[in-house]
Amino acid sequence: MRVTVDKETDSLYMRLSDTIISDSEEVKPGIILDYDEKNNLVGIEILNVTEHVPSVSLKSIVIESP
Repeated sequence: MRVTVDKETDSLYMRLSDTIISDSEEVKPGIILDYDEKNNLVGIEILNVTEHVPSVSLKSIVIESP
């Protein structure tokens, strides 16, 4: 998984898989889900991320795994 924060465009993108994106759906304003040809979720994009996530939370990302 790759997480990219772009301060210039105020966006965050989580790429969950390297498969080709075949469809995208905006589920809420500024929240876009990307799917592969088998309808598996492969990416999540948040536009205007500072409106949705406190900026202090964007300074570090913690991934927890059981």
